[in-house]
Formats: sequence, C-alpha cells, structure tokens
Amino acid sequence: MKGWGWLALLLGVLLGTAWSRRSQDLHCGACRALVDELEWEIAQVDPKKTIQMGSFRINPDGSQSVVEVPYARSEAHLTELLEEVCDRMKEYGEQIDPSTHRKNYVRVVGRNGESSELDLQGIRIDSDISGTLKFACESIVEEYEDELIEFFSREADNVKDKLCSKRTDLCDHALHRSHDEL
Repeated sequence: MKGWGWLALLLGVLLGTAWSRRSQDLHCGACRALVDELEWEIAQVDPKKTIQMGSFRINPDGSQSVVEVPYARSEAHLTELLEEVCDRMKEYGEQIDPSTHRKNYVRVVGRNGESSELDLQGIRIDSDISGTLKFACESIVEEYEDELIEFFSREADNVKDKLCSKRTDLCDHALHRSHDEL
C-alpha cells in the first residue's frame, strides 16, 4: 500500500505543477494583453489634449495651484481606461507555443472591429478563453491598479517586461522572451 501513497503524492505534485504553469501562462498573457491595450488607447489620444490638475481653491494671493497635464497619461484618463480595458479580452484567442507548450494570448480582432489579418491557424477562440482571460485581467487591475497608473502616467520603454515580469512577477523572464519572439 505504501507504493500507492507515493504514486498519489507524485501525481498530486505533477498536477499542481501543471496547474501552476497554466495559471502563470494565463496571468502573464492577461498582463501582456492589458499593457498592449492600454498603450494603444493612450496612443489614440491627441497629444495636445490636456486636463487641469491640482487645487481649484484660490490662494490668499489670488492665484490658483492648477497645472495643465497631458490628458493621455493623466490619472483621470488612466482610471477610466482601467475600468473598461478588460472588456477587450474577448478580442483575444489562445495559442499554444509548439516548442514550449506554453499558452500565449493573441489579438484575433483588428482594432477597427474587423477580423484581424493574422493567420488564425492554431489559435483557439471561444467564450471560455475570453472569459477566463477577462477574469485574470480584472484580477490584475484590482490588485495592481496603483502600479498600472504609476507606470502609464509617464512614458517608459519595455513596460511589458518591467510591469509583467519584474514588478509583479506575473511572467517569468523565459516566458517573456519566447512570447515576444512569436
């Protein structure tokens, strides 16, 4: 009977490892898709558009402490984007990397709402995938809202790597490199 105990333990460890990897693939993919969507939305805003920030109270000298900041990267705009960005996860499909057997999530619908020009062969598209990806995205937004606003409030290079791998550990570095090579 002792042999069965070890077999059950081994099976439990293997299943736990597979679930953990699948969960990491999902959360990493959701983070990377979230960053893509936010970067695209920010780029769509007219760079000349500004918003007034600061206090609207009048100081004793009659002045106000109001400054004009670019709207695209303002906290107000970023907060608004974070409220709706996860809805776009329905525009993504799941692709299995043939060499690593890891899941990647790719946009399958063009930004204008039409089917993407991508080769969709090997990409699974269904409501289970988009629902799971949306839930993972919402979890990330809820847990890392402050970090997301901090990162996107100023222009930065390699946001996916800095946010999804280094700051949140949602992606391991090997997965990050293999995903970008696709």
